[in-house]
Formats: sequence, C-alpha cells, structure tokens
Amino acid sequence: MTIAASPISPADQRFQQVAARLAAELGQGFDGEIKIGGHYVPLLQHGDTVHLSGQIPRLGDTVMVTGRAGDDVSLAQAQQAARISAMRCLVLLQRHLGSLARVATLLRMGVFVQCGAGFTQHSEVADAASDLLHEVLGDAGLHTRTSVGVYQLPKNATVEIELSAAVLP
Repeated sequence: MTIAASPISPADQRFQQVAARLAAELGQGFDGEIKIGGHYVPLLQHGDTVHLSGQIPRLGDTVMVTGRAGDDVSLAQAQQAARISAMRCLVLLQRHLGSLARVATLLRMGVFVQCGAGFTQHSEVADAASDLLHEVLGDAGLHTRTSVGVYQLPKNATVEIELSAAVLP
C-alpha cells in the first residue's frame, strides 16, 4: 500500500519561494531556531486567534539590520529589516500550524521602527512587511496595521513586528 504525500498548499509554496529568495539575498536562511530573549513565548494561540510576540530581524544569533532609520540606516535597509521580521512571523506560524493554509486572515500588524527625529517614512518601512505577507498569503495576508517610530528597540534592531492572525481548525 502506497501512501500519497500531502500536496503542499499554494501559501506554503509561496512561503518557500520567498524564503529562498530572501535567504539568497541575505546569505542566511530561515530554517534555524527562532530565538527569543526573555521569559515569554513567541506565539500564543487562544481559540482561533494566534498572537505573535514582536519579531526583530534576527537570523540565528545575528540581528541583520541595526541602528536608526534615517540616521545610520537607509529606507531600503529598514524595509529589508521589515521583510526579515515578517518572515520570522511566517516561520513561527507555519511551524505552529503545520501549514500556512490554516491562516484564515491576518488581523493586525504592529510595526515599530527605531528612527531618527526627522524620519517620517514609517509606513513605507511597514509596506515592505505588508507586501511580503500579501505575496505569501494572498488575500489572507491583508491586515490592519499601525506603524510607529520609536527611540530604541531590543538589540538595537531597526524594526520589530508583532502580528495577530485568525486561524482555521
């Protein structure tokens, strides 16, 4: 008796493609441990809602983009930090759910940008994460969003993203 392999969902296929593309750009992938920095959990499910703790652009032990947007970090670098942080959210969701096909819809994303006093492009930084989430999840990746500038983030990260999602059983 042969057991057929489960087909991979379109969302999981797009996730693999985006992860491979970003890994090629960064020279490092998203398949390692997602490290957290304290006494909390990176993800918590209550009923059909999953809340993800803030994710910084860290791969392995390295925070890939650090510093203040508008001062020592360009808009393009801050956008890359947002994409890495959003991918960490997707990695956590996929590992927890088994498949991104179980994401019914993203509910809310909060984007925190460490920036200089004159920086006003917070929404453009957040757009990079929003675009990536929509690219992977399609319409399930649409979400409400807040983007704010802050004075400091953990590990001097340029961006931190928190996310909530409604999931299917």
